[in-house]
Amino acid sequence: MRTIQTTPQARYWRHNLLLIVALLCAWWLATFVPAYFAVELSHYFVFGWPFAFWMAAFGAPLFFLLIVGVYAWHMARRDRAVRRLAREGN
Repeated sequence: MRTIQTTPQARYWRHNLLLIVALLCAWWLATFVPAYFAVELSHYFVFGWPFAFWMAAFGAPLFFLLIVGVYAWHMARRDRAVRRLAREGN
């Protein structure tokens, strides 16, 4: 059998794409799951407002910021590791 050798750049971008797909799935869950259960969540009140309002007004935007933060943190770590490997290789 022939083995396929991937370059470090190809592994880097495959890892990047897998991370993006995972975070997009989390984004999808944060967007559509609360909307699907909005009627059920409207029966609970927080400070006089329905819980669905709080999820839409504060929960989802905070979660979206968390997704961006996770991506930035993870890719910064990955970039440092790749730079370190490149320095050691030269």
